[in-house]
Amino acid sequence: MNVDQLIERIHELQGLTVHSMHTNKYKTNSLILMIKAPLTKETVAMRALLPHLLQNGTAKSPTRKQLRERLDDMYGAMLATDVQKKGEEHVITIRLDVANERFLSDATPLFEQAIELLAEIVFDPQLKEGTFVNSVVESEKRSLKQRIKSVYDDKMRYANVRVTEEMCKNEPFALTAFGTEEEVEVISPQSIYNYYKDVLQTNQFDLYMVGAFDEDKATKMVSTHFQILGEKQEVAPNQTTPSPDVTDVNIVNEEQDVKQGKLHMGFRTYTTYGDDDYVAMQVCNGLYGAFSHSKLFMNVREKESLAYYAASRFESHKGIMMVMSGIEFNKYDRAVEIIKEQFEAMKKGDFTDAEVEQTKAMLKNQILETADVARGLVELSYHQIVSGEKRTIEEWLQQIDAVTKEDIVKVAEKVRLDTIYFLTGKEANK
Repeated sequence: MNVDQLIERIHELQGLTVHSMHTNKYKTNSLILMIKAPLTKETVAMRALLPHLLQNGTAKSPTRKQLRERLDDMYGAMLATDVQKKGEEHVITIRLDVANERFLSDATPLFEQAIELLAEIVFDPQLKEGTFVNSVVESEKRSLKQRIKSVYDDKMRYANVRVTEEMCKNEPFALTAFGTEEEVEVISPQSIYNYYKDVLQTNQFDLYMVGAFDEDKATKMVSTHFQILGEKQEVAPNQTTPSPDVTDVNIVNEEQDVKQGKLHMGFRTYTTYGDDDYVAMQVCNGLYGAFSHSKLFMNVREKESLAYYAASRFESHKGIMMVMSGIEFNKYDRAVEIIKEQFEAMKKGDFTDAEVEQTKAMLKNQILETADVARGLVELSYHQIVSGEKRTIEEWLQQIDAVTKEDIVKVAEKVRLDTIYFLTGKEANK
């Protein structure tokens, strides 16, 4: 994608920030509404449930089937919702993709219809006696509990949840994006409806319009259809809990009926998206474990054949680096030792210029590939909203190029191992 051709214009409406991203690159136009609030134990399950209720039907199209038919009539428009954690923020996404009118044989005002429908989904849901419909709430609760259960069955995801819980015990980041089955169970139509009204009043709303459309016309339509948000209260900025200093490494072993051990190790990097050395930390993580030429992959997996997989992932807004590996139960000690050794090598600058250049090229490629689809483009831009730090894609790519070996060593030296979590088999300890 040629990032030079993309201009993001920001329109501040009452209660809503509109980000207009005009580009001829896509065959569809997208409306992506991001709704942000702090991650809290009291609201996490309701927040995970809410977008599924909203996409079930509106006052005008009360059933999922009727809503789908309307989308089909709009040349197969696509509606999708999602909820995710970004640091200690909990973000609901509602996305509506419609065909770009330039590619249609008739003059249907599709983008205008999409804005209208999105507003209807958000502000005019299907209700019964002034609250959400009980049968719909119960059905969506069952689906959500199923999704929560499925994490337990996927042992890699499960280990990731557990290491995060252990590492961030007294921090909101310990929470998952979906809540627990128990928290979902107690939700009633009235409690979720009260929460929904609270969301409209207190959350931060950002609407991204991506594609080729008449910007002035679209912005006017948004200000008409989203004016309810003008009545909301002032949104208080969320403060991420600072990472505590690590004094001792927390070691947690758990036994289950598993065939392969899951060794996950959590590091505090003390670096987040809003920091000047964030990009150096990205390169550091890339060299250490994010790519197939990285130290973890080459040494833990290839040379020593210690792991079925070994990789690291860096969470931009909380500043946590997670090492994930699948190992045989009896390889635990050696795997821990070599994972630590590989990071010590990072601190000593034990990597070549060629490896640094390869990592930079792969990171830049990853960013450009993400920006290749509207959803990815918005994800990249939204980092700025969560962090309060402005960094365009162009600047990001330039900053990657500018990272030096000294920068990488400097960020690596700040990193501390916090928690080692090992999920082992029941037979392994007999």
